[in-house]
Amino acid sequence: MFYRWLRTPEVVVPIHNFGTHPIFRHRYVSRTTRFQSTFTRPIQRRRVIVAVTGATGAPLAVELLQRLRKLNVETHLILSTWGASTLKYELEAPSNTVQYLHSLADYSYSPRDVSATLSSGSFLTHGMIVVPCSMKTLAGIRIGYDSDLITRAAGVILKERRKLVLVARETPLSSIHLENMLEVTKAGAVVFPPVMAFYTRPKGIGDMVKQSVMRMVDCLDIASEEDNNEGRWSGFDWGGKSGRTTDM
Repeated sequence: MFYRWLRTPEVVVPIHNFGTHPIFRHRYVSRTTRFQSTFTRPIQRRRVIVAVTGATGAPLAVELLQRLRKLNVETHLILSTWGASTLKYELEAPSNTVQYLHSLADYSYSPRDVSATLSSGSFLTHGMIVVPCSMKTLAGIRIGYDSDLITRAAGVILKERRKLVLVARETPLSSIHLENMLEVTKAGAVVFPPVMAFYTRPKGIGDMVKQSVMRMVDCLDIASEEDNNEGRWSGFDWGGKSGRTTDM
């Protein structure tokens, strides 16, 4: 029998075992965590799926992965083909490469690999964020059309009654878009348009991206002791306004 060998940073697998060895269920392996930890260990760290589609909004995905890393959240990344293409147009080097995005996640998967662990409800997670979420992906999730790993994983999150956040990026919206958003909301998802907040007095796009990502993470009920109130609404400072009093 002819043998070839696939070498990864963690394991060496004979090519004739294709389809049976768990390494082939993932396209990429974490640089820091041993591959089989997802199969043999109970869930300890908070675990979140992050999916990136081809809608505009790649900076949101990068900021989200960076924030989740700071919060010590285990991230499982699914990057679509068009998501990878959009990445290079919306960010500056070196943050606009597929390799950089993968480096921010603990695990990465091919969107074509619907046999991945994320396709099963037995794989425990705290939730999933699709950022940005294209209208095509939204429509697929709404009708349960699991054409790739992104829509399949989202469907699993819904059926398992876990938290699904869809960062829908489109404007203006048609009645079809609105109906799809309504139906996924009824199914338990959170539709999260990345609306700009001006009460934070942002100094640039970066500030608005950070504030929006903070709100996304809030939807998953994930926070840390180090999390501060920066970017959060604290009410009007009536006492500091000329001609105003604190009595309304």
